[in-house]
Amino acid sequence: MIRIDGIGKTFRPRTLAGRAGRGDRGDRGAPVVEALADVTVAIPEGAVLGVVGPNGAGKTTLFALLLGFLHPSAGTIAIAGEEPRTYVRRHGAGYLPERFRLPPEWSVRDALAALAALEGITGPARVERVGAALERFGLEPHAAKPVGTLSHGLLQRLGLAQAVLAERALLVLDEPTGGLDPLWRIRFRDLVRELRGPGRTILVASHDLAEVERMADRALLLDRGRLRDVLDLTAPPAPTTYRLELAAPAPDLADIFPGATPLPPATGPSPVGTASAPEAARAPTGRAVFLVTAGDPAELSRRLAALLEAGGVLVSVAPATEPLEERVRRALQEPADPRAPAAQGSRVGRPDRAGTSPAGAGGTGEPDRTGGSPRPEPAQRDAGTPNPEPHP
Repeated sequence: MIRIDGIGKTFRPRTLAGRAGRGDRGDRGAPVVEALADVTVAIPEGAVLGVVGPNGAGKTTLFALLLGFLHPSAGTIAIAGEEPRTYVRRHGAGYLPERFRLPPEWSVRDALAALAALEGITGPARVERVGAALERFGLEPHAAKPVGTLSHGLLQRLGLAQAVLAERALLVLDEPTGGLDPLWRIRFRDLVRELRGPGRTILVASHDLAEVERMADRALLLDRGRLRDVLDLTAPPAPTTYRLELAAPAPDLADIFPGATPLPPATGPSPVGTASAPEAARAPTGRAVFLVTAGDPAELSRRLAALLEAGGVLVSVAPATEPLEERVRRALQEPADPRAPAAQGSRVGRPDRAGTSPAGAGGTGEPDRTGGSPRPEPAQRDAGTPNPEPHP
């Protein structure tokens, strides 16, 4: 279980004068950068959690705090009851940073061997793990190549390979599909299905909302450093909304399905006063398509039987799930929580991209910063109970 309680992170950028005279304290005349503010959420063990939001929302900063690269300016984080830096030192964590880099002169095989050694994998086990990683990620033909000669996609596959060299209970992936071709995006989804389980928590930050929707149980939506929503990607709302497609309009439809909403045609403008509907929510030309609700499958069956008896010609009926992209767009268009106003004179950004080196055991080149000590548990937003079944 990961408990995040009211965390905030602010930075004060350093000017040249600040670097010379104040060290890490920053320049007091520089504007404060508020990367995260008052984020509270509980993430259950075994969850596959997406972290989504616009550029500058705070996704990378959140991961840096979770891995102990940064210390929160406010609030606390506890992973299995330990502060992040302590947890990572004792148990390790698989990590793929957004900008994965290695010494360019290393060969692919030697890079994986060195990173396996940092994970504490030695002897024959290291040879076996490296060989399996090369095969699993299609890197065997490139094993002798210098890292600096790899394409973006191959380097990303190498980054994924190092992130799962050791079997860790916490896996943090920042933009893992960047640079991957369509085939390897599919294989990445398969990898997440293989790795998910009751003892492993997987966090994935991505701008590819369709990929997040296929993989994750829930998604944290960050916007300007604040948690806007926790979106459930598994459970349909009740009563369930269905997309009902008829060969032609049925006169009795409004009586059989009160509140049925017609979808706009695939061509032509949306109805006056409504936002433009996505193509998936538009009706094929010449067909009558409606959104209807039913409390349960038995009620849906009764209403469909009445529609057919009245002469309706049914083409298809299916649950109408709102795509994650539409849910995120709608949430970001709504006003922010008035209880969490932006700090006066602050701006939000993503400074200090921590962890640009592999960090299975904490990364390199980072100062020894520790997270806050856990406080008594407050009421928290719950990211939900993980769904044990993978998405198709």
